[in-house]
Amino acid sequence: MSSVPTNPTPTPNPAVPPVPPAPSRREPPMRIILEHSGVFGRFGTRFAWILVIILFLVVISLYAAYRSYLSPNPQINEKFYALNPLGADKVAIIAVEGTIMHTDGFAKWQIDQVRNDPSVKAVVLRVDSPGGTITGSNYLYHHLLKLQRDKEQQGDTFPLVVSMGGLAASGGYYISMAVGSTPDTIFAEPTTWTGSIGVVIPHYDFTALLKNWNIQDDSIASHPLKLMGSFTRDPPEEYAAKEQQILEQLVAESFEDFKDIVKTGRPSLSNDPERLKEVTTGQIFTAKQAHKLGLVDKLGFVEDAVDRAIELAKLDRDDVRVVKYTRPTGLFEQAIGLAAGKSPTIDLATLLDLTAPRAYYLCTWLPAVAATPTAN
Repeated sequence: MSSVPTNPTPTPNPAVPPVPPAPSRREPPMRIILEHSGVFGRFGTRFAWILVIILFLVVISLYAAYRSYLSPNPQINEKFYALNPLGADKVAIIAVEGTIMHTDGFAKWQIDQVRNDPSVKAVVLRVDSPGGTITGSNYLYHHLLKLQRDKEQQGDTFPLVVSMGGLAASGGYYISMAVGSTPDTIFAEPTTWTGSIGVVIPHYDFTALLKNWNIQDDSIASHPLKLMGSFTRDPPEEYAAKEQQILEQLVAESFEDFKDIVKTGRPSLSNDPERLKEVTTGQIFTAKQAHKLGLVDKLGFVEDAVDRAIELAKLDRDDVRVVKYTRPTGLFEQAIGLAAGKSPTIDLATLLDLTAPRAYYLCTWLPAVAATPTAN
């Protein structure tokens, strides 16, 4: 008789999936809690937050102290020039350099920058210009006066002092009259040339040259006077004298306006017609001659003008920051400028503008086309 196994091994059924073995019981991992103690315990967290708050307050205070360096106009930068770099009160140097050609540009941007900065308490107008168009010169003069009025409505007296550079002539002298009747406000360097008080309408006659080249101006106009001042066409005989008379009248009226402006800035000349006549011949004067004639008040440099502005504004010199304005220049602009040599280009619009009849408060021996419009 065969023996039967007591615990027979069951035959696996392929239709039923095997049951996985039950996992063995494992103890949960031990957790270790570390507690800070002593000075760097709970106080350490508080100290970190206190430090963050202190740093935040420092940043806010620095922003408040130096927010005036943040210019709202991306085309102009403010730079420290002299005295106390941390001074609360500012004296701003507004520079007008080169020929004044337009009614808007860098000179006007500087005026706007000062108007929008409540910490500017006085202005030194640095003039190094031969003048320019009547409209451009009068525009800057008007806005300098408006700047003073706007500032004085906000607080105390807002003085403007002029510092003349190498040349402050014609329209350059015109805008200097924004100082008004305040005494000792126009400083000229010993080598300054100034004056040239007068008006000119440049005109050049190319008709003989064009005839030699068999070139004829055949422009069609609604009236012969529409072509008044043309340098390529002789006016009809019956209009030649009238055209000359009209141009002379334009110059005369603009000249009277110039003299009226000089009277407002040089009160001593208002009651002295002979001396006014002497200084308004269009002549250029040296600094010493201009001082003797009363066209300037003092011989001195920009530092002397700054000192006078501080005195007139009644500021504490130790708490004054003198600033000036520049055009921002990036690496790209510098590279382009060096590669191109910063050569001026003349397009059709510029050429047409230069050929338009225009009156100038300008001191020059060259044609108007040679004037470089850098002041605006």
